[in-house]
Amino acid sequence: MADRKTEAAGGNAKRILVTGSTDGIGLATAVELARQGHEVIIHGRNEERVRHATQQLWERAPEAAVEAVIGDFSSLQQVRRVAEAVLANSDRLDALINNAAVLTRERRASHDGYELTWAVNHLAPFLLTNLLLGMLKQSAPSRVINVSSMSHTSGRINFEDLNMEESYDGYEAYAASKLANIVFTYELARRTTRLGVSANALTPGVVRTKLLHVYFSGGVSTEEGAVTCVYLAASPDVENVSGAYFSDCKRVKSSPLSHDQGLAEQLWDASSKMVGLR
Repeated sequence: MADRKTEAAGGNAKRILVTGSTDGIGLATAVELARQGHEVIIHGRNEERVRHATQQLWERAPEAAVEAVIGDFSSLQQVRRVAEAVLANSDRLDALINNAAVLTRERRASHDGYELTWAVNHLAPFLLTNLLLGMLKQSAPSRVINVSSMSHTSGRINFEDLNMEESYDGYEAYAASKLANIVFTYELARRTTRLGVSANALTPGVVRTKLLHVYFSGGVSTEEGAVTCVYLAASPDVENVSGAYFSDCKRVKSSPLSHDQGLAEQLWDASSKMVGLR
């Protein structure tokens, strides 16, 4: 089976972690990558969801090589446990797709006391990426893909009130976290440009998922929404591309604010402190 899988992936089967892959875009991404012959690491917040997703993946890709990691990204301690599990199971990681996200109308707090959307959508992938960066460097050329959103264009990051205790709006919180995803991507790309680790972000568009139904109706299928994720994780076309933002497998412009270097440095510093990296 290993030989067939390597052949299906063009002789270059990758080990790829997809966070938030128990449903929606994440599961569709994992399924397609598995069909292409890559080894996929499924992630979900509890054992039941992961087991169900793994069964669905095997139904759609019977020969898939699948690992599973469990962790609730509203807890930084559990993010660390996910990283430990990934590091313990192999000495290689070719791509990390940071897809897990939440969108809520009401303000909620994470396990660590941070605003939930900020914690899950930004702090968790920021911490996970940094914890896995050593393995990604060791596996170079490797890739980090951050799933953002077109909503980032209206996003603003208020460092005086990152927890949104003074004023909360669910969509504004989501937009801020998606802006942070892109700002983080660009800064990560700058820091890893000579290390063989690329970093790119994408918008999947409006997709028919449970997440976006909080505010939107309609949209494309999860399979269509996953296309750019799969492209950035596995296509040789983007082997040497880093620090870019994609839509429909094409490089597009992100908001002017997302390119603010001062914002990037401030975000990296604040995030490092919030997750305990400094």
